[in-house]
Amino acid sequence: MNWQQLTSSKRSGSENKTAYTDAVRTSFVRDYDRLIFSSAFRRLQNKTQVFPLPGPGVFVHNRLTHSLEVASVGRSLGKAVGDALAQKYPLENDYFHEFYKYELPSVIAAGCLAHDIGNPPFGHSGEEAIRTFFRDLTGTEKAQFSELLSENQQRDFLFFEGNANAFRTLTHSFNEKSAGGFRLTYATLASIVKYPSDSLSGFNKEQLVTKKSGFFDSEIETYKHIAKELGIPRLHESKNIFARHPFVYLVEAADDICYRIIDFEDAHRLNIISIDTIKELFLQFFDNETGYDARERVAQVFNDINDNNQRVQFLRAKLINLLINRVTNVFMEKEEELLQGTLQKSLIDYLPESELQLIKTIDEFSIEHIYNHRSVVEIEIAGYNVIGGLLKEFFAAVISPKSTKSKKLLQLISQQFVITGERDRLYNDMQSVVDFIAGMTDLFAVDVYRKITGIEFPQIR
Repeated sequence: MNWQQLTSSKRSGSENKTAYTDAVRTSFVRDYDRLIFSSAFRRLQNKTQVFPLPGPGVFVHNRLTHSLEVASVGRSLGKAVGDALAQKYPLENDYFHEFYKYELPSVIAAGCLAHDIGNPPFGHSGEEAIRTFFRDLTGTEKAQFSELLSENQQRDFLFFEGNANAFRTLTHSFNEKSAGGFRLTYATLASIVKYPSDSLSGFNKEQLVTKKSGFFDSEIETYKHIAKELGIPRLHESKNIFARHPFVYLVEAADDICYRIIDFEDAHRLNIISIDTIKELFLQFFDNETGYDARERVAQVFNDINDNNQRVQFLRAKLINLLINRVTNVFMEKEEELLQGTLQKSLIDYLPESELQLIKTIDEFSIEHIYNHRSVVEIEIAGYNVIGGLLKEFFAAVISPKSTKSKKLLQLISQQFVITGERDRLYNDMQSVVDFIAGMTDLFAVDVYRKITGIEFPQIR
């Protein structure tokens, strides 16, 4: 791979059109704008990040606020890396310098905005709820699922992955005549595909690129086309496994930095963990720093702040800034492996050993005290029941579309999700059902579930 080819501004669905030029809004700024003004992005405001969405007076992050913060960190990473590349290669052409000095921040920020756009409601349990439903199929439904879908298509559901669903959400036309979905640039689209392999090759932890999957069977050709345009190599002759686009590592790093720190901030606001715990864990990162980042100075400013929430915000800002600098240095140190497609760990995993141990301590603490907190477990269970219940009803309607109940149920699915009822298009119809449910907000999913199961009687609005 080479830095120049990786920057293509071609758009999905508009490959044969002349690139639109605008002195104010460049192609990559328009990517960011298209995402932030989209309905799919706005719906993230009512999707769980970790903690259930609380009542008035208490604020925790949802998918939307998380994505905005990741985009902010990603923009800084893009600026730092872009400046470093432009400085390292002074003899490259004007386009190279223009892109890396001014456009890369927009690409990474847009990729960060989009990184969770394919995630279903109820946090990470939403993905597992979809997988569990299809793994537990029995009888006629199981028989048709096995008979009419290829192995790769089956695994799209058995190993449903939010990353792959994000790529589908951004590139699929659904029921519109115009092709290309959001019509984002190839550079932005490739920056969100963390695991560039199909479901059949994915979920193999021997390689980073196959840890999960990055595109469904329905989007394989779309990704192949983008990869060819960007010069992303295929890593296996007979399998759909590709190298990562180097920008993916920056999007991933921004997410890695944010969720580790922000989840602590939310837990503190909910009185799950104390200010002393956060102080103890976070200040250790500054043990070997000097100047404004020296531990003594950071601790002094921290202690001079009266409000505990402000104290947490101060430490959060200092730590994010420190990690941005660390990750930028790692990216430049690993440039050769990034371009060869051989880097086998995320950037944050290349931090100095002392800091890696601190990251490990944070991860272990989070698992024990945050991700297994009662409120988190409760919403995960709710996700299993609500998503499982919705799939049970709508999948049965797709399998037997001519029954009276099925016809009524299918009327509830938005027109953008096409249900053909044709036997040889079961895979597409199943995708439409999952598209419909995965795109729901937490509250809308609960509302539909209650009404179609009779728990709540519908009212005329």
